[in-house]
Amino acid sequence: MYRDAGYDFVAITDHFRPEYDYPITDTRGLRSDGFTTLIGAELHAPRTEAGQQWHIIAAGLPLDFPPPGAAETGPELARRARATGAFIGMAHPSASLLTAVDAESLDAAHSVEVYNALADRENRGDSWHLTDVLLNRGHRLTTYAADDAHLQPQDPPPCAAWVQVRSESLEPDALLAALIAGHFYSSTGPELHDVRVEGDTVAVRCSPATKILLSGSHPGAEVCQGTDLTEATLPLALFEGGHCRITIEDATGARAWTNPIHL
Repeated sequence: MYRDAGYDFVAITDHFRPEYDYPITDTRGLRSDGFTTLIGAELHAPRTEAGQQWHIIAAGLPLDFPPPGAAETGPELARRARATGAFIGMAHPSASLLTAVDAESLDAAHSVEVYNALADRENRGDSWHLTDVLLNRGHRLTTYAADDAHLQPQDPPPCAAWVQVRSESLEPDALLAALIAGHFYSSTGPELHDVRVEGDTVAVRCSPATKILLSGSHPGAEVCQGTDLTEATLPLALFEGGHCRITIEDATGARAWTNPIHL
C-alpha cells in the first residue's frame, strides 16, 4: 500500500503489549531497491499523570528487544530502547493527555509527534502547544507527523501524514541516523523545497500554498497569505534567542512543518 503510494520507507510499530505477545514485526522481507523498512514497535508501560499507559514510538529496535520489566516505567523503557540506537518518539501527546510533567520525564525522546492522523479524527491530532512549552523550557526536540494507521473500517484513510527525510541513502541505518539528527520535515501534503536563515530573516520556497507562517517561542507570529504562494521571506526578530518553525498550508488545508529552528 505505502510502496504503491510512492513512499520510500515505513516503520511498522505494532503495540508492544503482553496480549499480543510483545510483537516486533520483522519487515525485512518487504525491502527492495526502492523501498525499505525500519524495525520498531509502539512501547507501553505505566504510567502518565492521566493514569494511562505510555505510548512511545521506537524505530530501529533490534528484533530481540526484551519486554518491559514488571516495575519498569515508560521513561525507563524509553531509555532502554534509545540505548539500542533506536529513534524515540513521544507518540500523540494530545491524544494521550500528556502534561508537561509527563513529557519532561520522557527524557529519552528524540522527537515529539506533533501531528497524528488517527487522533485527528477525535480532534486531538495536533500537539504543537505542548511541544512549544517543552522547547521554551530548553528541551532540544525534533518534531514529526505520522499516520498511526490501524487500517480499521472506522479509521481515516492511510497515507495522510509522513516525514520527508534527507538521507545519504535508503539504507535503514542511514535513514535512522538522519531521523535522529533531525534531517527531515513533516507533511500532510505540501512540500518544502528550501528553508534558509539569512541574517535576521528566513527565506522559504515551497509548493503552492495559501499561507506561509513563522511561529515558535513567542505568542506572536509572522504570516504571509495569498494564492499559490511559492516563496516568502519573513523576519526573525520575534523569536531571537528562542526557537521558530515554518508552517505552510495549501488550499485544501493540508500542512507541512519544519523541525524547530533554534536562534
